[in-house]
Amino acid sequence: QMQFVESGGGLVLPGGSLRLSCAVSGNIFRYIEMGWYRQAPGNERELVARIGTAGSLKYSDSAQGRFTISRDNAKKTLYLDMNNLKPEDTAVYYCNRNPPVSWWGQGTQVTVSS
Repeated sequence: QMQFVESGGGLVLPGGSLRLSCAVSGNIFRYIEMGWYRQAPGNERELVARIGTAGSLKYSDSAQGRFTISRDNAKKTLYLDMNNLKPEDTAVYYCNRNPPVSWWGQGTQVTVSS
């Protein structure tokens, strides 16, 4: 079954940028729609961005214009470029299929704070 390994999070100042990566094991990566999700303390996990097999893109309202999702099928890796980060972007970020399977990776913590 697929496994997800997220990386790239960290502490960043408001207005800063980060690039998240997610390595996906297995052989079906190129055939499935993928998404980035996040969960802030006390909140439910939410879909932030998704990318289809042909490259179609969709973003949440909060991510639109600031985040860019991309994929490298040869490397079986999903990316999320985040710019103009805000304190409300603070969360643990996860990748998964869209819709997600029942298991998740460990996520990567993004903290936006001055």
